[in-house]
Amino acid sequence: MVSSQDLTLEEKAQLLSGKDFWTTKNIDRVGVPSIMLTDGPHGLRKQAGSSDNLGINESVPATCFPPAVALGSAFDPDLAERVGQALGIEAAIEDVSVLLGPGVNIKRSPLCGRNFEYFSEDPYHAGTVAAGLVRGIQSQNVGACLKHFAANNQEEDRMRVSSDVDDRPLREIYFRAFERVVKEAKPWTVMCSYNKINGTYASEHSWLLTDVLREAWDFDGMVVSDWGAVHDRVAGVKAGMDLEMPSSDGITDAQVVDAVRAGRLESTWVDRSAQRVLNLVERSGRWVKPSGPLDVEAHHRIAREAATRSVVLLKNDGQTLPLEDGQSIALIGEFARTPRFQGGGSSHINPTRVDTALDAFREKVGEQVDFAPGFTFDGKGSEALRAEAVELARTKDVAVVFLGLPDAAESEGFDRTTLDIPADQLELLDEVVAANPRTVVVLSNGGVVALPFADSVPAIVEGWLLGQAGGSAVVDILTGETAPSGRLGETIPYRLEDTPAFGNFPGEFGHVRYGEGIHVGYRWYDKRNFEVAFPFGHGLAYTNFEYGSPTVSVNDHDDIEVRVRITNTGQRSGREVVQVYVGPENSAVDRAPRELKAFASVEAAAGESRDVALTIDREDLAYWDIRVDRFVVEAGVYRVEVGASSRDIRGEATVELNGDEVRLPLTSQSSLAEILAHPTAGPTMREHLTTFLGSTPDGAASGEQDMESLIGSLPVGRLVSFGMPKEQVKKLINLAQQ
Repeated sequence: MVSSQDLTLEEKAQLLSGKDFWTTKNIDRVGVPSIMLTDGPHGLRKQAGSSDNLGINESVPATCFPPAVALGSAFDPDLAERVGQALGIEAAIEDVSVLLGPGVNIKRSPLCGRNFEYFSEDPYHAGTVAAGLVRGIQSQNVGACLKHFAANNQEEDRMRVSSDVDDRPLREIYFRAFERVVKEAKPWTVMCSYNKINGTYASEHSWLLTDVLREAWDFDGMVVSDWGAVHDRVAGVKAGMDLEMPSSDGITDAQVVDAVRAGRLESTWVDRSAQRVLNLVERSGRWVKPSGPLDVEAHHRIAREAATRSVVLLKNDGQTLPLEDGQSIALIGEFARTPRFQGGGSSHINPTRVDTALDAFREKVGEQVDFAPGFTFDGKGSEALRAEAVELARTKDVAVVFLGLPDAAESEGFDRTTLDIPADQLELLDEVVAANPRTVVVLSNGGVVALPFADSVPAIVEGWLLGQAGGSAVVDILTGETAPSGRLGETIPYRLEDTPAFGNFPGEFGHVRYGEGIHVGYRWYDKRNFEVAFPFGHGLAYTNFEYGSPTVSVNDHDDIEVRVRITNTGQRSGREVVQVYVGPENSAVDRAPRELKAFASVEAAAGESRDVALTIDREDLAYWDIRVDRFVVEAGVYRVEVGASSRDIRGEATVELNGDEVRLPLTSQSSLAEILAHPTAGPTMREHLTTFLGSTPDGAASGEQDMESLIGSLPVGRLVSFGMPKEQVKKLINLAQQ
């Protein structure tokens, strides 16, 4: 293996930026080849001609699997791993060494234009599913690239904006998914984001890239920039940002060499980054990889399975679904004929084929279905198309209406400004429902949308962006060929004004304040007891599941073991996503009422019972203690809730945990309450206060105010101002420091 010590300074610097848009530089003198990194994350986007990152130029045909917005709804890391294996195979066949994905940024606001590329509003959920995807990709000896690190939660001003985030939300919400994937799945590379974090660009943030990522999480791979994210290349090398992409035409290479020769950059930092690039190149060529040809049909079947597992049945009054044999169907909406199955921008895949719901319906039920487009994607509406669709609905047993967001409404590069579906589509739906109350709505969208029709239609299916097999997958669900089992990875609110980041998104004058703190997604709605249209984790089946009483215990590792029996009480087989939420009964800090800490996707036949065992790692119960800059598990009683969503709790139990010891350094600025709580200094301080005050600090006489409450917040050093001798105060502080 070539070492950075075998290279000249100029050669090392050359390795730190791309050869072109997608490949690293080769160093022929020592036999270092060039390797390719290219876009994912839900399919291979290897461009066939000249390079661009906006999807303008054609890429080689590849399977378009369900984007993360859909795959996350399956709540199944094993399924994600199988999709990852297929992605790895396709990348290997095309001689791609690193697939740029997955993205695990948290859905802070439903308006983020890139939410379709992200899994969840919850870090445990996002990290667990993404770890499965990474394991699958890398099982084929192709590297995954975890992105976008970090606090990259909007597209507005994304190249410059500073995400201003306090320590607790940064650690508990925006870092935790990254940390889980790094520790559990060990991705070969991590991509730093465009934005600044608290005023410093991610690409030159040494605390982010070195202190946290490498030293705290033991990441041993290579850090690559997002394409065009480099602001100061020399500062980036110092910070631990190894590879700049794309090519700088040698400009930043020269800057690095000049900085070393001028003494502004230590040569060891260049060695360090060059070695990481060399390690990636060597790792990429270390094993035999899958070779072609691609089994197009086999991968399409995987895409279809993943898509069906991702569909969420939001509502199903009167058993409207599944559709009955022999029913005549009015299929309405241009999305049924021209599906929107992926988002726009750098992840745009050239699919090997595309299934439409119209074709799938015709294949399955033949003449029972008739189609009317109802609207066009320009949002202008058409009286003629609407009238045709309404008349069709009037003549059929059931109307299935496909609504959603067109390509122009959401994409990488810009954020949405509203949760609303285009008005002309809503007007069409109103008229269809008036003509035929037995109406099913199927949604096509990359981020959640407002559902003003939720009370007026009996059935709603959240179809997300489902990849190239989405049309067939939706028809499988609607006809009962496959039972729905998807669950919401993000809350559907009633109004934009109810959402956590409203008023703080997308910021102003180059700054966006994360004012909601740790209360993101369902944490926000639960903390404030807000009503929502559909809660996080929600999803219906074509059967019913009953839950037994959960039992909880603490194992030898201080992890919580949860066991619950579920029973399929319906007439159909189905799949249930058992979710476990945890919250402390009392906490010294602000906490959400409940947080997702475990889940399992369980299949059961009609009448079958299944025993489900889940483990909650102790460290997942910790909060970030800003006083000591580390995660801390509080001692006390924890409420463990088991249910079918964050708002559908079927049973609960409590468990008591020992806490982590937190020994704070006590100084003259420490409060009396903190001194009194100290095991050594506390009793002595209480004696001194009794003498000094003439009574015990907790109040001696009946009717007296609690003295400790009255003066507990007083910094102990200020007792001097109230007459306590200075030396006595010093002795107490010294005692507390022992």
